[in-house]
Parts: sequence; C-alpha cells; structure tokens
Amino acid sequence: MRRSVVVFFCLLLPGCVAANVETSPRPEPRAEAGVTARATGSFDTWMSGFATRARNAGVSEATLARARPHMQHLPATVALDGRQSEFGARVWEYMDSSVTPARISQGQAALRAREGVLSRIEGRYGVPPEVVVAIWGIETSYGADRGRVSTLSTLATLAKDGRRGAFFEGQLIDALKIVQAGDIAPGAMIGSWAGAFGHTQFMPSSYLAYAVDFTGNGRRDLWSDDPADALASAANYLARRGWVRGQPWAVEVVLPAGFDLNLTGQRQSAEAWGRAGLRAASGSIAPGASRLILPGGARGPAFLAYGNYDVLKEYNISDAYVLALGHLSDRLRGAGPLRGQWPRGDRALSLSERTELQRRLNALGYDTAGIDGRLGPATVAAVQAWQRANGLPPDGYVNADLLARLRR
Repeated sequence: MRRSVVVFFCLLLPGCVAANVETSPRPEPRAEAGVTARATGSFDTWMSGFATRARNAGVSEATLARARPHMQHLPATVALDGRQSEFGARVWEYMDSSVTPARISQGQAALRAREGVLSRIEGRYGVPPEVVVAIWGIETSYGADRGRVSTLSTLATLAKDGRRGAFFEGQLIDALKIVQAGDIAPGAMIGSWAGAFGHTQFMPSSYLAYAVDFTGNGRRDLWSDDPADALASAANYLARRGWVRGQPWAVEVVLPAGFDLNLTGQRQSAEAWGRAGLRAASGSIAPGASRLILPGGARGPAFLAYGNYDVLKEYNISDAYVLALGHLSDRLRGAGPLRGQWPRGDRALSLSERTELQRRLNALGYDTAGIDGRLGPATVAAVQAWQRANGLPPDGYVNADLLARLRR
C-alpha cells in the first residue's frame, strides 16, 4: 500500500481512529452497505454466484470473461482486513506521521513543478492547489506509492471474505463497469490492498461519479504517471460535495482565559467568536460561520472549522485525516506549525475501554447512539453533557482520566 507500515484503516469508519492499520481516505459513498456475514464455500463457487449478480447489474459476459483471470483470491488481503488494533491512536500521532518535513518539502516542489495544471484545476473547480496537492501527498506520497495489487482481485477477495462483503461486491461491479467502458484493461487496474487506486486513491464508485478527463485524451486515467486527471478528479469530488471557493478549511485559534467551553461544537459568525474573545493563532479569523472544535480537549489546539472542513470529511470521515490534510495544505502554502500543544502524555483507550465508557454513559442516561467503541459525534455530545452535569470543562474530550471519573 502507500506506507511500509499499515496504519489507520478504520479512519474510514465514523469516529474511529485505530492504530496499525492503513489510512485509506479513498472517496466512497457515505452510505455504504452494512457489515454482512462472510460467504461460505470456495472462491470459485462464490465467483459463480457473483457472475450472475454482475450480469444482472449490467456487466456483459464478454467483460466477465476478460476480467475473470484477474479476479483471484488473496489471503494476504483477508489477513489485512481482519487486522484491527484494539488500541486507538491519538489525533496527533496520525498528524505526526502525515505532516512530515519531507512531505512538506516534496509537496512544495510538486506545487512549483505543476503550477500550470494546478492553476487550471483551481480555475475550473475552485479548490486551491495546496489542498489538491495535500490530498495527493497523504494518499500516495505524491504518486510514489499508488499500490501494486490487482484491484479486481482485491475487491473480489473482500466481497467474499471481507468484513463488509456487500459494500465491496458493489465496488467490484463498479470496477467491472470501468473495464467495460474501456477506461482501463483488467490487468492494468492496480491499486491498494483495500481496493482504492490512482494518485488520489478513488474507489470504483467514486471514479464512476467524479473522475474527469482533464487532459482531454478521451480517458479518465487515474493510473497514469501523469497525475493531471487524478488531481482534477479529487478537486471535482470536493467541488461537487460543496467546496466553497475562497473559504478556509479551518483556522487555529487561541482561547482566552476563562473561555466558556459550552461553546465547543457550536457554529457562530466570525464577529460572535471575536466577541467571545477568540483570536487567530496567526493572521485573523476568516469571515463566515464556523464551529469550534477541540480535538485534543481544552489543553490542545483549538480550531474554528468552516464548511470546507465538512467537505473534506466527505473525502474521509475521520477528523484526524481532515486535520492532517488541512494542516499539510497550510504548511504547503507557507504557514508554520500549530501553535497549540497536544496533550501527548495521554494514552489511547483500548476498544474495551471505549465501549465501557459508552456503556457507562448510556446507563447514566447519556445516549451515545450505540456501543461500538467509535468515538463519534453522539459519544462526544454525551461526554459533553456528562461533563457539564458534573462541573467539568465540557470539551467532549475522551481520555483515561474521564473513564476513571465515570467509574467512581
């Protein structure tokens, strides 16, 4: 895949940041098929049934015949899919691995080298070059690691034996439609172990919906060494999801002494935040509505997140990914490091601890919308409500100290 160490695969899942698995932002539909039971029987038996379903979905017999030699079962992919860490990583650990000095310098070089095409992409889609290049950098280290695994084999394997079989079967059918349209030969469709491909790691469904032929050569070629189509496709994805031209993704801010943490998560105008005493860590607070987020709690960096922050979450629902992507884009345009300091002494909670926290909150009447160990918006809101009721700073931050207090 894109890194020698596979990290953060469950960034794809709402509220989940897990260590030792791969970060895979690859655009895909937000509403995916649910987890399904793994298919039983041999791979060939499964393939026979799948072929019928694919034909019913519009895949021709000729396409299936061309693709069948490239749909093999990959035991290593099954192992990677099942390798979920019990411990969640902290936001800053992901940011540390994603926004490195080397990635910043390489990204700035890429901005200079491809200034012309990036300027044209911005003109058409309204997405700044540094944001597009930051996606490219985090996804594939600027094209250096686009994956070397057969996409058709990967998707077939995960459709049969993965944790989200129905979802991956749909992606496999979409991949076959890409082949059927003549955009790529079956053997040339290669990518990550989890089914994403190209410089910006699209899933097949997003390719069909958002990929563009920016070079005008008649093909939407995300696999080419020339990244123009892939970069433009990422910009098109963001534009179609609501990117606002000229608006920042977020602005780091400094909270005044005695700041009312009940405002955490609330959306207000720049003027209202100014009256509340917030000031930008550098420059000024941009105009427009934004909401205050404290990903490291009251002790960590604070951000005003604008609508474009939520658009980046359409690319990957993880806040850790969005913070890394946004911060990398800022660094590429010359901004400095974050001013706030992360609470690096905090340890990550294990899955069992995160589910215990949710159980205890629910037992006390604070609804976390499920007990799954994912610290999503509902859990954060429940934490804030419990903190508020118990005279604690309502920053929604989860750590071992919070769990210890809930156990008392």
